[in-house]
Amino acid sequence: MRDGRMQPQRHCPSSGPVEPTGPSRTLSLEGRCWRGSPDIGPGIGEQSVILVTGATGFLGGRVVRELHRQGREVCAVGRAARPLARLKQEGIPVMRADLSAGIPGDLVPTAIIHCAGLSDPYGPASAFETANVATTRVLLDLARRSGAERFVFVSTPAVYWRAADQVAVREDTRLPQAVNRYAETKRRAEALVLSARYLSPVVLRPRAIYGRGERTLLPRLERAARRGPLPLMRGGWAVTDLTHVDDAVAACIAALDAKELQGSPVFNISGGTPLSVREVIERVCERRRLPLRWRPMPVPFAMAAARVLTGLSALGGYRSEPRATRYSVGALAYSQTLDITRAADRLGWRPKIGFEDGLDEALGA
Repeated sequence: MRDGRMQPQRHCPSSGPVEPTGPSRTLSLEGRCWRGSPDIGPGIGEQSVILVTGATGFLGGRVVRELHRQGREVCAVGRAARPLARLKQEGIPVMRADLSAGIPGDLVPTAIIHCAGLSDPYGPASAFETANVATTRVLLDLARRSGAERFVFVSTPAVYWRAADQVAVREDTRLPQAVNRYAETKRRAEALVLSARYLSPVVLRPRAIYGRGERTLLPRLERAARRGPLPLMRGGWAVTDLTHVDDAVAACIAALDAKELQGSPVFNISGGTPLSVREVIERVCERRRLPLRWRPMPVPFAMAAARVLTGLSALGGYRSEPRATRYSVGALAYSQTLDITRAADRLGWRPKIGFEDGLDEALGA
């Protein structure tokens, strides 16, 4: 680490390639993100790099581009061919791989920012186990053998979820029973990361990331509004935090560059301003010119319906997303905001993008 920033250094692995922890899969390699590989595209040869996983996803893609813009040596890892091709055209070394099957070659990262994962609120247990736990084990082993100096793990505040209002939740809050497989596997992955103290691990829990190009939060709201009346529960008084993707990227890089951290290296990340859930939905629908109707609904009825819909989705092999889950009902019914004091004090990170500006960027204004 030089001038407060993580710098690429040369490390040598202490053992052979990582063995797959899941079913064997074909791995396609593009660029020179590893030693001794063919020079297919822009690359960095034998020099170590900052490895960013989930680089074909929303947050990971933004992180890898920002690191590249700053002149850092970086390698983008993902599974989707087209987004990787676009990154390669921008001069960023890429690796196409299913990380649960192991890391090919002799890649020796100086640091890892692990953004990859399965974040759906429904799905088979095996998919979450592979994407969120097995992959994390593979990357931790790679980091150990490479002598990496920092492992940044992007987790989720879904680990805090409970059917109750929670305002200014701190990182040391006692975690409840997981609401779904996503929260459960992310919590287990966090434990794996935090146990690897020799990697100077950092866990980030960013709340509801949004911005141009995201395909989860705002698009789901739009689809729900188009389908018909939205449930209005508890008078519509719930508040939440949102995090613009630029602030989430800045948090990842602040975690990467942070010097020795004292105490727990778990950090909440959010926009820092509580927002009315109802007003957020109304603003999105207004900007998209979508008709919006509310239907008063008791929380117990909505929760019971969510259980039925989730069960039907499971019986159908999870081929379609249930219209409601316990998690989505809770997001509308109950307040959850995060205390981000620890990130400000110890990472020197603070959110910069307000909701109106963030919404302009997200919706292409």
